[in-house]
Amino acid sequence: METIEFSVEKPFRLDQYLSEQLTMHSRSRIQKLIEDGLVLVDGKTAKAGQKLKINQLISVTMPPLKELAVEPEDIPLTILFEDEYLAVVDKPVGMVTHPGAGVDSGTLVHALLHHMKGSLSGISGVLRPGIVHRLDKDTSGLMIVAKEDSAHRQLSRQIQAKEARRIYLAIVEGVPAKDEGVVNAPIGRDPKHRTRMAIVGDGRTAETHYRVLKRSHKHALLELELKTGRTHQIRVHMKSLNCPVVGDIVYNTKTTGTLAARGKLGLKGQALHAHKLVFVHPINGRLLEFESRLPEDLEALVDKLF
Repeated sequence: METIEFSVEKPFRLDQYLSEQLTMHSRSRIQKLIEDGLVLVDGKTAKAGQKLKINQLISVTMPPLKELAVEPEDIPLTILFEDEYLAVVDKPVGMVTHPGAGVDSGTLVHALLHHMKGSLSGISGVLRPGIVHRLDKDTSGLMIVAKEDSAHRQLSRQIQAKEARRIYLAIVEGVPAKDEGVVNAPIGRDPKHRTRMAIVGDGRTAETHYRVLKRSHKHALLELELKTGRTHQIRVHMKSLNCPVVGDIVYNTKTTGTLAARGKLGLKGQALHAHKLVFVHPINGRLLEFESRLPEDLEALVDKLF
């Protein structure tokens, strides 16, 4: 078993603080670690809602991983870079990142297990091997995959420390008042719709920078840079500007937020694409930069709207 220790730097609830620190783990996995008594605060077992004090010592014991239950599948992948430590893949729209409720085949993880012959980091758990950060099913674009645990930890640290750059392109319905700006608003579970996220006072810190690349009367093409990586962050933040992502059937309540509207616009998913990744190689220190062009359906929509 591996034990991770760190000192408390700000007075959060224990579960919230661990979510900030252990970004490679899901909230449900962190909750399970606490429930199983594997999280100690100053040497004593703790509860999820415990209020922390600055300089308290947290110890987290990671149990050994269970044997992987996900079977490899021979699914085509677009790989922009690969070495023995990591890979950069270009995920197509419509592909789920990892297995979950109701999804047990056809995911990026199934494809990676076949291509990488099982050589993926295990930090994110048995259902998410190698997954350093994720993209929604209906979002296309670049993702980093870790093939080894030390590389995974270093990549996650770069993302958490805002050293890695993740830049997206989005077509939104509505035009921001300013040509560029920052949305800094905490995100958590929507109290009225538990399957959605929302801006909530006790949510996790979330920061998105945006710049208008093109505009028309009703739409804008935006470049967006994530400074944090919360679930549905761009989609929630764009909704808060009254400029929801075109084709977003969860957060867009305007005219393009339905499956019928997607079909009419020729979209396969929502108009959101992970366009650029910039990060330092976790082992050799080289600066790596990758770009992915807009998929054909989004390029066609840009030509139509602008």
